[in-house]
Amino acid sequence: MSKEPTRDRVNPDMIDTTPLRRPSWIKVRAPSGDTYEQLKEMMHRKELHTVCEEANCPNMGECWGSGTATFLILGDVCTRRCGFCDIKHGKPLPIDHEEPERIAQAVKAMDLKHAVITSVDRDDDNLGGAQIFALVINRIRELHPGCSVEVLIPDFQGDPNALKIVMDARPEILNHNLETVPRLFQSVQPSDRLEWSQAVLVGAKQLDSEVLTKSGLMLGLGETLEEIKEEMELLRTWDVDILTIGQYLQPSRHHLPISKYYTMGDFEMLKQFGLSIGFRWVESAPLVRSSYHAAEQVRALSTVHEQLYGSI
Repeated sequence: MSKEPTRDRVNPDMIDTTPLRRPSWIKVRAPSGDTYEQLKEMMHRKELHTVCEEANCPNMGECWGSGTATFLILGDVCTRRCGFCDIKHGKPLPIDHEEPERIAQAVKAMDLKHAVITSVDRDDDNLGGAQIFALVINRIRELHPGCSVEVLIPDFQGDPNALKIVMDARPEILNHNLETVPRLFQSVQPSDRLEWSQAVLVGAKQLDSEVLTKSGLMLGLGETLEEIKEEMELLRTWDVDILTIGQYLQPSRHHLPISKYYTMGDFEMLKQFGLSIGFRWVESAPLVRSSYHAAEQVRALSTVHEQLYGSI
């Protein structure tokens, strides 16, 4: 009998679960509103998943209220077990090859101008699900022309063949998050490798020099400001264009604890530092997550979309 998926991440007996007092500048509003309710009903009716729900994103109310969402493909069970993530882990169901059609239909129904597609890790598949990413991109382009597409992809264990499948579909933005600094990489995400992430972000530009590459960092896992700056500089050596920086919020006592709440001044300082070293766009604030203001980014920076559909 297969083991049921679970959300447990870390043995609570091995960590200090005493929560830090949340500062006044971090306020998460409960999702509500007619647009939010309509979108939620449509997602469930079409048997679609969103990372907004699965990862308990603090911006879900804001984004869903404005009619945007980040689609989660390849199921809702991850084959990896990261200490910060609230997505279930275990043995996933077989890959659903009808999913790209349902995603594209939802994008059209929502009349999106920019769609964000991400996934769980699928280490059970020899291409990590890359073929489904490509099918989703292509079907959105066929069914809803003019909609730009951002993909937030896993590391595919550094497989260049899997990356090429995604890049051949020409997403406007190729996003892959480092999440944390090299010193903490293995303790925070034990199944990941920094060299796999490098292969994705560097390889994407080699395959398509016009793609916008993007990565994201979470603060509050035990890193220092100096380490954050060093990692930002590392990402620039990989020619990454866009960076998102947000505060880690512990989903439950079973997840990694928060080591520190950073101030608004810290986030603004990191934004200015990022711009000064060459990032073309930096989103840096406590509740920033990977897809925050993604539509604005692609419209301001992407040449791929203009080539395909003209300027907006």
